[in-house]
Amino acid sequence: MSRNRGFQWILGGLAASVLVGGLQAKTITISCGAVGAEKQLCEEGTQAWSEQSGHEVQVVSTPNSATERLSLYQQLFAARSGDVDVFQIDVVWPGMLASHLVDLSEYTDGAERRHFEALVENNTVDGSLVAMPWFTDAGVLYYRKDLLEKYNLEAPETWQELTDTAKTVMAGEREAGNDRFWGYVWQGRAYEGLTCNALEWIASFNGGTIVNGEGEVTVNNEQAAEALALASTWIDGISPRSVLNYTEEEARGVFQSGNALYMRNWPYAWSLAQSEDSPVKGKVGVVALPKGGENGQHAGTLGGWQLAVSKYSENVDEAADLVRFLTSYEEQKRRAIEGSYNPTIPDLYRDEEVLAAVPFFGELFETFKNGVPRPSSTTGDQYGRVSNAFFNTAHDVLSGQTEPEQALGGLESELQRLGRRGW
Repeated sequence: MSRNRGFQWILGGLAASVLVGGLQAKTITISCGAVGAEKQLCEEGTQAWSEQSGHEVQVVSTPNSATERLSLYQQLFAARSGDVDVFQIDVVWPGMLASHLVDLSEYTDGAERRHFEALVENNTVDGSLVAMPWFTDAGVLYYRKDLLEKYNLEAPETWQELTDTAKTVMAGEREAGNDRFWGYVWQGRAYEGLTCNALEWIASFNGGTIVNGEGEVTVNNEQAAEALALASTWIDGISPRSVLNYTEEEARGVFQSGNALYMRNWPYAWSLAQSEDSPVKGKVGVVALPKGGENGQHAGTLGGWQLAVSKYSENVDEAADLVRFLTSYEEQKRRAIEGSYNPTIPDLYRDEEVLAAVPFFGELFETFKNGVPRPSSTTGDQYGRVSNAFFNTAHDVLSGQTEPEQALGGLESELQRLGRRGW
């Protein structure tokens, strides 16, 4: 197998195959994330497949930042490297990466029909099923039940209520001696996670989804400016300035240590907050993210990850079988119970064992089913540039470098130039 020297660090000199019982047992490589319990659950799932199939699996760690991970994948694909057989890809990447991925419909025996139809459509590019849904996501709001009760407050319905209640509790907790306590933590680094957060704010104010389904740039509007203006007041107010460099795990670290009232994150954080060694075990509630106002809407950005097989793999049959195993009902149920990863199979949201482990899966089913999509389908290959422009604009507003109206005007011009190149 041809190897690209630049990527040998990933595999650490992995052998392509070994002999087991006189038969050739192949070694399949899979890229898995390491946010929260992701890597552990991936290793457990692949080990179960190994025992069943007789093949080995090498789990490859990739950057936690989705933006950095995409860049790594694109380098591997550009080199036509076969070093990784199975890729964990973001919900917004199928259109960008499709030309490098195998059509899995030839290997699934129709298993995709059990999954959310919208995700299967999302993963189908030019008639090819280039990825199978593994887990889905939507942004949700975590809150400290005990502290809201202490201050006789309710979980917020609007962003203004979140701001006001966060100020109240933060002031009280600091007066009581915890000078590290904050009202709200979230993902503010200039990366894909900020695109998700800022899209939620804007959509909740009825400000649209950056680019609409017809390809028109819609982000420069009063509602979007209002949303960004409110969010900018959180910095050094209810959120630390360091939130401007937070990804998911930094936000979870502050919240789970007991030093924040509210946190925006994905469902994976639930099982970790409820773990035996968690300082906030039994004290956490989860609700839909707030509305922009009385006339706004609850908006959680659609997230989630898929599994895809590289066209450059020398083990396509085995890699596709691994994907089928990992995305199955039984494996998704295990991951839901042990790691609170949202299944992509609707039937699992009625499974009593799943609902006992993660009660809000049932309560927020519509939030997960109807998450706000990023404009990746519309913008296609240009989505990476669209998102990059959007999160950098949001970051500039949050950090006080520019005003919302001016920033959105500049963003509109930039996105229109991208659109003229075709998407």
